[in-house]
Amino acid sequence: MISMASAHTTPPEPRPGLRERKKIQTRQAIRRAAYRLFAEQGYEATPVDRIAEAADVSPSTVFRYFPTKEDIVLTDEYDEAIATALRDRPLDEPPVSSLRRVLIDMARQLTDDERAEMLTRLTLIRQVPALRARMGEGMAKTGVLMGEALAERSGRSPEDLEVRVLVGAVLGALQEAVFHGFDRHGVKAVEDSIDRALAMLAKGLPL
Repeated sequence: MISMASAHTTPPEPRPGLRERKKIQTRQAIRRAAYRLFAEQGYEATPVDRIAEAADVSPSTVFRYFPTKEDIVLTDEYDEAIATALRDRPLDEPPVSSLRRVLIDMARQLTDDERAEMLTRLTLIRQVPALRARMGEGMAKTGVLMGEALAERSGRSPEDLEVRVLVGAVLGALQEAVFHGFDRHGVKAVEDSIDRALAMLAKGLPL
């Protein structure tokens, strides 16, 4: 749960129902099995049916949760949380400052297991060309949700040029920041890199 100041008080989200909890558990089981197999025999050498067997589900179940093998690595549950948290920030706060606060708050509350999963994901993306090629699609989906949340705060349309340029600049900065921190100092430095990158955007890219 993200703790932050907000423009209004919102009721706590209800606990997911049994069906939703089972979906989350299945999704996590598939991911864990996939990451384990990728580490043992490599990404390219691991077919989806082997992942399904290791997760004790059918291949069709894997594809229901993850349409492609790449999605097992690239898909996460953070986008909706980011959009919700953006809507809860003070309306008079500059949009980049709001996004910076939301992302840093989320990063600081990652568990050790979540940080380990991030390390696995970033390592795979760096190593596997197919994942890097598909990464843009995932970023585009993130941009849609982010644009809708930012547009709602400002009373604009998500299709306004200003909104789209802001979202594009933020996504580009985030991608560079994540890999800058990861390539040089590991997962623990990613948070600092994101903070620095968004601070640059907020100040107008001083060089």
